[in-house]
Amino acid sequence: MFKKLILAAIVASSFAAVPLTASARTVLVEVAPPAMRVEVVPAPRHGSEWAPGHWEWRHERHVWVAGSWMRARPGYGYEPHRWVENNGRWQQQPGHWVRTRNDRDGDGVPNRSDRAPNNPNRS
Repeated sequence: MFKKLILAAIVASSFAAVPLTASARTVLVEVAPPAMRVEVVPAPRHGSEWAPGHWEWRHERHVWVAGSWMRARPGYGYEPHRWVENNGRWQQQPGHWVRTRNDRDGDGVPNRSDRAPNNPNRS
């Protein structure tokens, strides 16, 4: 019985030591990010979208994260990482996918070229 109680305490305390992931926390700093770096964007890749480089806050300083290719999502555009200033504090807003306005059904075909713009299952 005593061994089970100690084992349960060890397991419970190990969960308390697990850090939060970067996407689960809000980053607020009083140091403005440096100017964006100029990146040479490689030639386009079919089925991919370029996510530009950005500054992240790590270990009490800004660190540059180089851009990279991401698998494209039909009907969506990538909104890159950015920093927003509010009352002298800077908040990092992570990059994310946003549904494009010109593709109502999200099938990857712009409405102007889509014979059935409200049917994502058309072939």
